[in-house]
Amino acid sequence: MTCYDRRDLGLLLLRLSTGGALAAHGTQKLFGWFGGHGIEGTGRYMESVGYRPGRQSAAVAGLSEAGGGVLLALGLATPAAGAAAAGAMAGATAVDAPNGFFVQGGGYEYAAALGLAATGLAVSGPGRLSLDHALGHTLDRGWMVPAAFGVTTAAAAVVIGLRTRRLRRGTEGEQGALFEEGQVVAGE
Repeated sequence: MTCYDRRDLGLLLLRLSTGGALAAHGTQKLFGWFGGHGIEGTGRYMESVGYRPGRQSAAVAGLSEAGGGVLLALGLATPAAGAAAAGAMAGATAVDAPNGFFVQGGGYEYAAALGLAATGLAVSGPGRLSLDHALGHTLDRGWMVPAAFGVTTAAAAVVIGLRTRRLRRGTEGEQGALFEEGQVVAGE
């Protein structure tokens, strides 16, 4: 009988909580479960925040979150699962960043926390209470971590960069108000 240590139990709990939250968010996007809006509603939202085409962006985000979350919870293909989830959270963080850090103000706190937890699991490995361990780590090799994060980083950089360019193009030529309503100007 194999003896599991606190580290294995801790990694299991972290995998279940992080993976479960990610999977739930992904199924909201894909199927409308748990009060979500499904592909159509999420696609419209994605369009409104600059991710185009919206329906495909919703599908990719939903699959990355749901698939990455389920795989993380199971401890299967942990490097790829963590990288996929982290990539989706990078996209969410880009949307929420203008609102500051704290989630109460619409900030990126929650997305960043999930993305960093997924990254930490991919880097540390799933522990012995995982399918990766049971399968001899065939889908959890050391070289897979930098490979998975290299691909994910490149893809996220392109997608977020295109979104940023679209948003900038959409505001070109616009000028904000020089003075707020009711503002007193010196000399008046």
